[in-house]
Amino acid sequence: MNFRRLNSDLHRDIGYFLSGLILVYCVSGIALNHVGDWNPDFVIHRRAVALDRAYTVAEINDARIAAFTALVGESPPRVRDFPTPDRLKLYYDNATLLLDLASKTGVYERVLRRPLIYQTNVLHRNSLKGWKWASDVFGALLIFLTVSGWFMLRGKYGAIGRGKWFIAAGVVPPLAALILFELLQR
Repeated sequence: MNFRRLNSDLHRDIGYFLSGLILVYCVSGIALNHVGDWNPDFVIHRRAVALDRAYTVAEINDARIAAFTALVGESPPRVRDFPTPDRLKLYYDNATLLLDLASKTGVYERVLRRPLIYQTNVLHRNSLKGWKWASDVFGALLIFLTVSGWFMLRGKYGAIGRGKWFIAAGVVPPLAALILFELLQR
């Protein structure tokens, strides 16, 4: 088997093998790029809560906590806290209820993992124990795919022909960004 045939076969098969992971990294990369615009990991639902009357800290007991909890349909809180003298905060599994006892108002917040995107972001950030080695292999195989792609075609359509211009053009955006970043840091 000659070099070009082996290169082509490896490029094709490794490309197929990595295609699922490439898609996962692309989706999570887009999500993580916009972390300032939205929370790519969690969906936070907020709901206003109204109390029947004002309460004092002295009136707060287990029965009262159970009544407040019933307002939001939760199971008993794991922890309760008084962040200020007129506020009560109840902590549930993946939710909180902050009550302003004096103004008879509150905010219930439930936090849910964003389906699929949360899990892909865990992989992308290497938050999963041991995943960094898989990520390193993935990166090395992407380098192989890039370099092997340069040798797929010969002549005027290959890397030595018009391909060199596309390779050079592909280097320009990251190089320009790095130069601009350095200039702005001064």
